[in-house]
Amino acid sequence: MQYSISNLNAFIILISIGFTLYCYINDSDEYKQLADKNNSPIQLISQMKGYFYINPVLALSLSITIFSFAGIPPLIGFFAKQMVLSAALDSGYIFLALVAILTSVISAVYYLNIIKQVFFDKSDYKINPELNNLNLHGNIMKNNVLIQKVTFNTDSIKLSSSLTITISVLTLIILLFIFIPQE
Repeated sequence: MQYSISNLNAFIILISIGFTLYCYINDSDEYKQLADKNNSPIQLISQMKGYFYINPVLALSLSITIFSFAGIPPLIGFFAKQMVLSAALDSGYIFLALVAILTSVISAVYYLNIIKQVFFDKSDYKINPELNNLNLHGNIMKNNVLIQKVTFNTDSIKLSSSLTITISVLTLIILLFIFIPQE
């Protein structure tokens, strides 16, 4: 259950990060050489450098999810690992528990590298100059009847409420599992 909640949250957050990066350009050589750069905005961990400065709330949700993967207490991932390790030790699988702890520490190094790049590295992204100060116009219609004319610029483009609510609920479940840690 923990793994499903954390993976779902990470997947939705990465999709959302991709949506938020459509108004930005990345001029790094590494990004220019990607074969499928127009279809998938996040393919490399290095593409998330400095994302905290673009969208701090989404970056914090991603870090909470990654810390849960690493098994940092009091997040839901810690309790899942604790239950698996205590069951292995109770059954006499000491070597298997040691291997699980070792692999958990090794994976935590990789997870912390993602956190480092998101929060502490300088971003390679710049706002697309073609979209800067661009006003977009649209019409809201129902049954071919004009209801409202809408004007907005790229600064006001936000994530949909369904994505933000889903990310918020899943992140809160990961955070607040400490209050209901039953199996």
